[in-house]
Formats: sequence, structure tokens, C-alpha cells
Amino acid sequence: MTGSATRMMDRPEFEAALRQIGEERYHSRHPFQIKLQNGELTRAQVQAWALNRYYYQANIPVKDSLILARLQTPELRREWRQRIIDHDGSEGERGGIEKWIALTDGVGLDRDYVVSGRGILPGTRFAVDAYVHFVRDRTLLEAIASSLTELFSPSVIGVRTKGMLAHYDFISQETLAYFDKRPVQAKRDSDFALNYCLENARRPEEQQAVMDALRFKCDVLWAQLDALYFSYVEPGMIPPGVWQPGEASAAIGAAA
Repeated sequence: MTGSATRMMDRPEFEAALRQIGEERYHSRHPFQIKLQNGELTRAQVQAWALNRYYYQANIPVKDSLILARLQTPELRREWRQRIIDHDGSEGERGGIEKWIALTDGVGLDRDYVVSGRGILPGTRFAVDAYVHFVRDRTLLEAIASSLTELFSPSVIGVRTKGMLAHYDFISQETLAYFDKRPVQAKRDSDFALNYCLENARRPEEQQAVMDALRFKCDVLWAQLDALYFSYVEPGMIPPGVWQPGEASAAIGAAA
């Protein structure tokens, strides 16, 4: 807990407090994110981002399945199940995971190597695993609240994709197809999660728990970019056993 609530906030005040957390802590403010969208990264640094972000993307339906199993009504399960379909896909339609693999293909990474997870940073693994464990171990309210970062993603996605298309000649619209539907999906999902939290946080300590869960999720996203920045940008301290810029991706995948 980062604080102790002493009174119950009304609905508008509570929502404003949640949005303020995103304003202060969302990873759109991170130096790596800013460099990515401003065209200030090398191709190898973009590859490192795509490779490490895959581990996060692949675990989203895992954490959503943990939440789905705890929902008690068909209506809630139907609502949450759509998140899993969005990422896992359905017959005849690519999901977010497959689209992210297309992104890693597009920046020149070996597909089998990406999916194996062997090249990701320890910081990436620790942060993503902590998120899955949080959703598994905390209350359902906290688990759902941790998804509220989607409140802040639609506008950021637009800035990111526009910047990457403008600045990197190895990026195409097809490479970034993952992001085509995400603003609409994120708006739908965050509207549901926000309403759930506003309705179900009925005591001051529950409102505090929701805010702390959102702060935790912001920390998870920030920590992943910290790992990328300190490993591949400054000071460039790449841990042993992870992906190394300049190595031939296909050869890595074949040898691993």
C-alpha cells in the first residue's frame, strides 16, 4: 500500500484520482518510449523492444484467463473472454499475439527465437511474471484494477505508430498491424474495468487497493522500459545470456 485512505471518495473524485495516477506514472513518459516514437533509436534497439515486449504480449491472455476463472456470472465472463480472443485470435482472424510476431518478423527477428523467450532481459521476465502473480494472488477487484492502464493507451498508440512510421524506414503499416484495433479494444476494455472498479470499491480501503493496483501496473510497464534503456541505450550494460545486437537473428534461432 502506498497510502491509507481515511474517507470514501465519491465516484467523480475516485475516477479523477485514478486518471491522475496515469497522468503521473504511465510509461508514455519514459525516456525509452519517447525515443522510440521520436525516431531516436537504432534498428537494434527497436528489435530489442519488439523482442522483449513479446513476452508481455504473450502473457496477457494468461493473466486474463486467471481473472476469467474467478468471475461468477455468465455476463462478466462473456465480457472478459473477449480480451482473450483479442489476443489469442480465432479461426480465420489473427489475434494480437500473432500480429506481434508479425511485428518481430518485420524488424528482422527470427520467429522461433522470439517465441522461445530465450533472449529476453531478466528485468522483462521479472516484471511480467510479477504482473501474472499479482493477478493470480490478489483480490478480484485488484486484479481487474491492474488493467486500468488501458485508460491511457489509445492516444499513446496513435503517437507511437505515427512516429515509428515517420522515422524508421524498416517499419511499415503492416509491421504495426497489432496497433490497428488496439485503441478501440482498449477503450472498450477500460470502460468496463473502470465501471467495475467504481461500482465495486465500496469502502475507503478498497478504493485505496484499486489505486495501488493501478500504480503497480504502471510500475510493471515502466520497469520493462527501464530494463531496455539501461541494457540497450545507456549505459548499454547488456546482461549475459540475452539477445545481442549485431548477431544474425536467424542463426541465433537455429543454434538455440
